[in-house]
Amino acid sequence: MRTLVFDGKMGASGDMLLGALLDAGASPDVLEPVEEALGVQYDIGDRTRCGIAATGVDVQYATDEQQSNGTDSHGNHEHENGHTHTGQSHDHEHTHRDHHAEGSGPSRTYREVVEVVEELDLTESVETDALEIFRLLGEAEASVHGTTLEETHFHEVGADDAIADIVGVSLLLDDIDVDSVVTTPVSTGAGTVETSHGEYPVPTPAVVELTERAPWSIRGGPVEAELLTPTGAAILTHVANGVETVPELAVTESGYGAGDKTFESHPNVLRALVGQLQDGLSRDSITVLETNLDDATPEQLGGLQETLTDAGALDVSVLPATMKKSRPGHLVKVVVKPENARQVARRLAMETGTLGVREHGAGHRFIAERETRSVTVTVDGEEYDVTVKIASAGDEVFDMSAEFDDASAVAAQTDRPVREIQRRAEECARNQR
Repeated sequence: MRTLVFDGKMGASGDMLLGALLDAGASPDVLEPVEEALGVQYDIGDRTRCGIAATGVDVQYATDEQQSNGTDSHGNHEHENGHTHTGQSHDHEHTHRDHHAEGSGPSRTYREVVEVVEELDLTESVETDALEIFRLLGEAEASVHGTTLEETHFHEVGADDAIADIVGVSLLLDDIDVDSVVTTPVSTGAGTVETSHGEYPVPTPAVVELTERAPWSIRGGPVEAELLTPTGAAILTHVANGVETVPELAVTESGYGAGDKTFESHPNVLRALVGQLQDGLSRDSITVLETNLDDATPEQLGGLQETLTDAGALDVSVLPATMKKSRPGHLVKVVVKPENARQVARRLAMETGTLGVREHGAGHRFIAERETRSVTVTVDGEEYDVTVKIASAGDEVFDMSAEFDDASAVAAQTDRPVREIQRRAEECARNQR
């Protein structure tokens, strides 16, 4: 299965997604319908972020000077040998900021944005993707401000550059032609950010609304800045499923999209990997801790799953055992990442009073690819969202399991058995593959 993997360690924005896809091999020529319709150009150039060579994209308004000075529609100078050069050295920023389209152009209602997209010369699939991303943005804005989708009035995300970002990413994804898209946990950044509605903590309210719908997870940091924008969150919510780590992939192309800001010790880039998802199971480094207990109370044993997981355990098992002098006891086995072994062992000793914790160098475990997907279950005409966990290796699905807490909440609202809601959710997820 040809798969695109985004590595979200430094968040995501529209221009970072554009740059990563272009750097990974998507053709800039497919962006021409947007340039012609909106009167903008995608200024594509080289950037360096903490030593990482990346592609930067700046959406600008086209000028007569730019159209007559020997540049093509993407701001690249044509050389006699037929190759293109961006005309920018690493770390050099654009010199014609006067025509930068960020936040420029009319701010539009949701319906006006839909009309603009529908007037573009797009294929049906690309138009559908772009409109769905804007619908997600509109619903997030409506939820934050207590309005309806039709009443939603876009500000930053209704401007020309935001339309160029969203439609542009949809065009590049179509061009790069993959079977699936996944992302690792996406960093949001930290601190505060100034928006048209005032100063908000990171992540902003619209991003929070979008991540509630997203089939991938977020994490804070690693810098004091906004790393995940509403546009980036909406795009990834629509196109990508979540994975904990980069899956086992035979990489054929890779690329880096540069963010606007430069940080001293964190390369501000979004990495994209394209390749064939391997049919085998991936390897994950682990070690195993264990101890024997002959005097633990049922309450102590019952609480180990939660307390040890909070300390960093991946899996906790409590097995009945026969101790010395034939006394009944328990064997506690804990699977843990090697770097977390000491802290988990300490917590195990604190919780149980054991005098010793053994460590077995298991080396690694084979794990299936894990993704989470939000599906919609319809009960008596009402729609409810349920998260489903999917374990697979390549095209082969091992297991689909609806999240019990989600199913239980829906069951309580609908007066249906939990197992019925789980079955419906798992069937929905199966039909979507």
